[in-house]
Amino acid sequence: MTPTPRTPPPGTAPPGTAPSSATPLLAPIASSAGRPPTWPLERVLFALAGSFTLLSVLLGVVVSRWFLLLAAVVGVNQWAFVALGRCPASIVLQRACGLRSMRAGTTGDNRATPAPVR
Repeated sequence: MTPTPRTPPPGTAPPGTAPSSATPLLAPIASSAGRPPTWPLERVLFALAGSFTLLSVLLGVVVSRWFLLLAAVVGVNQWAFVALGRCPASIVLQRACGLRSMRAGTTGDNRATPAPVR
């Protein structure tokens, strides 16, 4: 008796091959006005925060424990961005580099807008 080959579930690629509709993980978003595509603000903030956290932990282990305060500052800035929609790094990146948020057309206020009273 010959075993029947397994077929992958619909929407998935066979093992060892990439799906045809896959987008690269680090693909930049397309921008308008003829500018080259750039990463959105949130992605740059995550990359920057992760890099500084890793660097501060490395320096904290190798050089001085005082460098661990840098990781705390990064964490506080991340929570500021979550709670307020802005942090010092996001303001600098928006003004200096012209990065835009994935939430196009927002003012940085990510709180829910109350429904109008009738």
